[in-house]
Amino acid sequence: MNPEDYFIGAPFQRPVRGFCTTRFGGASAPPFDSFNLGAACGDDSSRVSENRRLLRKTLPAEPCWLKQVHGNRVIHLDDWYAGTQADAAWTDRPGQVAVVLAADCLPLLVADREGTCVAAIHAGWRGLAAGVIAECIDALPVPPATLVAWIGPRICREHYEVGEDVHGAFPAAEEAFRESREGHWLADLPAIAGRQLRDAGVGEFNDSRACTAEGHRFFSYRRDQRTGRMATVIWMEG
Repeated sequence: MNPEDYFIGAPFQRPVRGFCTTRFGGASAPPFDSFNLGAACGDDSSRVSENRRLLRKTLPAEPCWLKQVHGNRVIHLDDWYAGTQADAAWTDRPGQVAVVLAADCLPLLVADREGTCVAAIHAGWRGLAAGVIAECIDALPVPPATLVAWIGPRICREHYEVGEDVHGAFPAAEEAFRESREGHWLADLPAIAGRQLRDAGVGEFNDSRACTAEGHRFFSYRRDQRTGRMATVIWMEG
């Protein structure tokens, strides 16, 4: 499975674990090779099931898979059921596993320093524009200043050219865009997310600085179009 990065932040009073998978070590065939965890991208369902079984062996419980819709809905995992539509989930119960899928979009993990709650956020440009980060931070039952966030592997600005629809969705984050040609910009999703984390009052955040479109360590929709998905998971140990 080769998890890429474990959650980085201040020491937690209760152990918090989190990581993002890579594309290696699974059962899927090209172009989903090989550790594809996305069930809705065209891969053979039996191979996805096998990959999810392998992931489950590293976790304290079955992860609560979301039906992600690039929106801003946040749920507590007590309210989760199969097929739940949401782009962020949180829990204050040890052993519950929050998970989001991505293949260029920005996965974000959040925990408070006392280790009393954790969250996973899926934030593509639409989710960022819809305010999914602020919605999730507001849902957590702790002061934002006590939170630590981690930005997982995502597409970097050098590989993410966008048009006016994306540029116009962030009038307050002009510093995150660099014009590449007429009517097009290179967009820095981590910079946008960082600004939103600061605006939400989050005390500390770290960036993995890993780009999904560089090399072939990660799945990248922008690079390959037909491809798999990585999982980014987080939980509190008991």
